[in-house]
Amino acid sequence: MKYDVIIIGAGPAGIFTALEMIKKQSSKKIVIVEKGCSISKRRCPKATTKKCVNCKPYCHITTGFSGAGAFSDGKLSLSSEVGGDLPSLIGVDKAEETIKYADSIYLEFGADPKVEGLNVGDKVKEIRKNAIKSGLKLVDCPIRHLGTEAAQEIYLKIENYLLEQGVEIRFDTVCKDIIVEDGTCKGVILANAKKQEEEETLEADDVVIATGRKGADWLEKVCERHDVAHQPGTVDIGVRVEVRNEIMEDVNNVLYESKLIGYPLPFKNKVRTFCQNPGGFVSQENYDNNLAIVNGHSYKKLKSENTNLAILCSHNFSEPFNQPIEYAKKVGELVNMLGNGQILVQRFGDILEGKRTWQDELNQSNVKPTMPDAIAGDITSAMPYRTMVNIINFIKAVDTVVPGFASNETLLYSPEIKFYSNRIKMDDEFTTNIQGLHCLGDSSGWTRGLMMASVMGVLMGRRLV
Repeated sequence: MKYDVIIIGAGPAGIFTALEMIKKQSSKKIVIVEKGCSISKRRCPKATTKKCVNCKPYCHITTGFSGAGAFSDGKLSLSSEVGGDLPSLIGVDKAEETIKYADSIYLEFGADPKVEGLNVGDKVKEIRKNAIKSGLKLVDCPIRHLGTEAAQEIYLKIENYLLEQGVEIRFDTVCKDIIVEDGTCKGVILANAKKQEEEETLEADDVVIATGRKGADWLEKVCERHDVAHQPGTVDIGVRVEVRNEIMEDVNNVLYESKLIGYPLPFKNKVRTFCQNPGGFVSQENYDNNLAIVNGHSYKKLKSENTNLAILCSHNFSEPFNQPIEYAKKVGELVNMLGNGQILVQRFGDILEGKRTWQDELNQSNVKPTMPDAIAGDITSAMPYRTMVNIINFIKAVDTVVPGFASNETLLYSPEIKFYSNRIKMDDEFTTNIQGLHCLGDSSGWTRGLMMASVMGVLMGRRLV
């Protein structure tokens, strides 16, 4: 079958590519290929089972229309300083302008008009002053919080709109490979996600790959197979921290999400906070190789007594090693091994004392885990020394900004890994060295998060009209 545009992946980057083409009244024939199902059919059974059952053939939290981001906390970062390196490719002014435009689309489909972190004046100055004292940088980014449940409603409206406008969406369909002939991408090879032996070939003038963090590993293999120009980038390995809301109350009220960046001694790797969820819940994501990864959710109405956030340590590799995604996978697999296939949790005080955490100790703590099936243990037995030292020293620095953050009862869940390390080489119009092939979103290595991936989709849609 022949299409004008094939989009692989129905996350924000792929969605906004098709959405912008429709809004610009394109007459091109568009198909979106998505491994998962419609957002109306995405269901995680953990609410009933109380533990992850490792759904097959895909995890409903990470896979399906709207991707993994919409099923976490649904936060839109409204600043070009947050969300990856796309501004360095397209320019800061263009990034800021497109953020405003993409945000207006979210509002059109029902996003909450309230923006967190605005008009806070002297309160932010006090937080920044304390951050500077600790050698940290505060990025006070305005946030539009969709909320996990509200994000699903918004993306369902977008899904229905695309279908009404004639965009074809093939659910439960995987892309096995792309077709490249004489330096030009001619199409893709697809298969049913549940019966992968049933293959089908689609042809198109333009193929857009937007497979998200979950598809970063697959895209890296595609690049190697077809000589798509790329380079190893950064891989982030870390933990999900959980504390009582009382500890984070001042920061939550002022900024909602405080983004702190530091370069702690002795290694000076970049360490940052990410995806802060006031009153949120720690969650689990499962990848295709049965790798269990920790994440965080934040609902609009349902609230817990805790705040959770990620602390991520950036790792960059050069010669002779050039497989950062594989490295991160091995770290995650080792942590999973210690947890018998489940997420590990440990108290910060126990880490400092050089001992594992036991379940009865968790039961006695003020901080009650919002992930009750996490296994109490020792994450330091699996995490790399460099990563763990960076995280410990960073937590101690944050304690100056947020007193009590480094308390003995602070919980650390592991592994939290962000797979966006494969950086595709392209120009500011997202043209790769393979004619007709474009790579967007977190899997491209240029974005990190819902908003910047949406921005990349908008610009791609305008290019393809």
